[in-house]
Amino acid sequence: MSSSRVVCIGEGLAVLVAEPGPLEHSESFSRSAGGAEANVARVLVQLGVSASWISRVGDDGFGRYLVRQLDDAGVDVAAVAIDTARPTGMYVKARGAGTGVDGDLPLGESAMTYFRSGSAASALSVDDIACGPADRLIRGAEIVHFSGITVALSDTSQAMTRSLLSVASTVSFDLNFRRPLWGDRVEEASVVLADHVRGSDVVFMGADEALEVFGSDDPDTLRAQFPEPRFLVVKNDAHVVTAFDGASRVDVPALTLDVVEKIGAGDAFAGGFLAGLAKGLSPVNRVRLGHLCAAGALTAHGDVAEVLESSSVTAALNLSEREWSVVHFSALSVS
Repeated sequence: MSSSRVVCIGEGLAVLVAEPGPLEHSESFSRSAGGAEANVARVLVQLGVSASWISRVGDDGFGRYLVRQLDDAGVDVAAVAIDTARPTGMYVKARGAGTGVDGDLPLGESAMTYFRSGSAASALSVDDIACGPADRLIRGAEIVHFSGITVALSDTSQAMTRSLLSVASTVSFDLNFRRPLWGDRVEEASVVLADHVRGSDVVFMGADEALEVFGSDDPDTLRAQFPEPRFLVVKNDAHVVTAFDGASRVDVPALTLDVVEKIGAGDAFAGGFLAGLAKGLSPVNRVRLGHLCAAGALTAHGDVAEVLESSSVTAALNLSEREWSVVHFSALSVS
């Protein structure tokens, strides 16, 4: 692929998913692929928007698995670097069975244990994007997307993301604040992340993480604090997303659904919104498409959303405001 409309840059992770119940009782694990930016790329291609993933993986089986998974999904992986000195990052996902046994989680809940310190992707740096296919992809892309996870991985990866703010034509940034990743640098996180918000064109943030990092979860307050991004999207646990396009604001409720697992919903929303932006959808329908993709993650196990068939997506986007507010997500997938 010589170019992609959206380029996603960040760590991919091999995922080992335990059997439901206490992690220490799991005798087998299923394997999958995860990572915030990789998840976004996979949603984009499902929606017909070409996407590339730029990262580093180890010269190991997990690294080859990740690259193959993204490639099989239709994501361009030509600019993924192989690191012969560092391993591919991974995490183990525990899943609750709701038995009440010590160490078990409530039914439907999950918990992650990460093994990413010293990973191949933690060595991402300006050199990874300064020349070759990565540089050509970034300069030719309509949108370059990364998250606060990538910013937090290491000093070199932060230098890379700061470089992207000035190199990419349109930068999409998902706050994705993960306190443990910052370690003893957590006191500087709010300043560093604020710099990235102000330097980006499209910004996603959860109201809860915005409160923790920036001291407010109110969309209008956050907009006043960060007037620089043209598109500012604030998601909250009341299931309403507020999206600013310049000075205009829309508030779009999420769909009613039965949550199976919460992992990956934020990435799926970002992929849907960016696809809507790339396709020239209206402000409301950009958010609706984000909600539809997030619902695909929330109603299934795994990090990556399964997007509805295009006919179902079109029908959902054409619903009236009242119809959207009362429809159940399961009804939209019925042909």
